[in-house]
Amino acid sequence: MSAGDVGANGTSIWLDDLSRAKITGNDPHSLPSRIAHDFVVGLTTNPSIFAAAISGAHEYASDIAAMKELSADECAKKLTTDDVRSACDLFKSIHSSSKGVDGRVSIEVDPRLASDTEGTIAAGKELWAIIDRPNLMIKVPATIEGLPAITALVAAGISVNVTLIFSVKRYGAVIDAYMAGIEAATNPSHVHSVASFFVSRIDSMIDALLKKDASDAALALLGKAAIANAHLAYQLFEEKFASPRWLAQVERGANKQRPLWASTGVKDPTYDDTRYVVELIAPDTVNTMPQATLDAIIDHGVVRGNTISANYGAAVDVFKSLSALNISLNTVTSELEIDGVKKFAQAWQELLTTVKAAQQQ
Repeated sequence: MSAGDVGANGTSIWLDDLSRAKITGNDPHSLPSRIAHDFVVGLTTNPSIFAAAISGAHEYASDIAAMKELSADECAKKLTTDDVRSACDLFKSIHSSSKGVDGRVSIEVDPRLASDTEGTIAAGKELWAIIDRPNLMIKVPATIEGLPAITALVAAGISVNVTLIFSVKRYGAVIDAYMAGIEAATNPSHVHSVASFFVSRIDSMIDALLKKDASDAALALLGKAAIANAHLAYQLFEEKFASPRWLAQVERGANKQRPLWASTGVKDPTYDDTRYVVELIAPDTVNTMPQATLDAIIDHGVVRGNTISANYGAAVDVFKSLSALNISLNTVTSELEIDGVKKFAQAWQELLTTVKAAQQQ
């Protein structure tokens, strides 16, 4: 099959990866090649991706050497924003032809600000000004403190990618925060947003609990929670964006905040490596995937059309069964949010340590 079948059924393929070598390369895994041949129409980054890209990569050595007088924070900001700006330029034509829906590149605010509303707002506005590209998206974590920052940035006309969403309940709050920003925006037609709903990490944590239980009822639920959780998130998306509140903003030219399936690389090798793509296809969605997942889709993915809308009842049943086993989704998703913020903060600190060491050479 072709990765084009994914897009043809309403799910945009974005790549969850970036490095300077991929921007400037001409091999099949380079970003220009992915755009030209593999139906990639957008890109996401996060602190872990930047830490992996810059650590030990010779492409950044001369830039770092020229910034010895800057702090590690300032140097890292320059390196990452330069790469994201270059990536934005590669997607310029897609951004134009899709009328701003795709061709998007995301960069996250400093993850150490996840509990700082005002700091997140200031950092988001600064990144928006530094990169200065209309197809940029500012990533804001969906923490309680991040919700008002989403509203403020959207109200200021800044396109936002809300990240680290694990629960349907928090997703509802994210949609409300976006709508509040749209209602306050002078020209909402210029603003686009996605809500990044994390997938595989749900299965990783719940599967571990199920295996610990080891009963037949528990083992029958292995690998079902993450997809069911995403299906219920899409159901909420459909409901919220058909509400009178939203329809009033459509008249002002507002754009839906699309669900984006994130963390779609399969972590359990016993599972099909395309499952978090082919089971999450529906109109108005995005799937941001690592290189290996994209290659798996191209090689052997089987797209069966919309695999979400007919499965809401089955998804509810999955969580009823989990509840009967005393597995609390609220507890799992709360732990995953805390862990997600912590991991991104650690990755950013690792990047700063790498940059500082390189500056001293």
